[in-house]
Amino acid sequence: MTNILSDNDYQLDAYNPFAIAQGIATRLQQRRLEHNLTQDALANRSGVSLGSLKRFEQHYEISLKNLLLLAVALDCTAEFAELFANRHFNSIEEVLKAKAAKTRKRGRSSV
Repeated sequence: MTNILSDNDYQLDAYNPFAIAQGIATRLQQRRLEHNLTQDALANRSGVSLGSLKRFEQHYEISLKNLLLLAVALDCTAEFAELFANRHFNSIEEVLKAKAAKTRKRGRSSV
């Protein structure tokens, strides 16, 4: 099984996992520069190793824990509160349809 970030099937889509990770890394770097911080200074401020920060800015790879630590250090945590939030409805029909749908308590096995 290959990593979804390296799967070529997703490369043409602007919202593929690689493009999203690249966008987040680019915005983090811009925010770091807006705060006039070097990579070393941000690493020290956040508690993330310099190597992890460099790997994220250059290769877009980072653990969720380290990404959250960087977000805290740059005062960018509000965006995480909306991640996987309940969807917003555009009409009463959508609300009724969602309410009528059965909510699964656990996922299905893909095997």
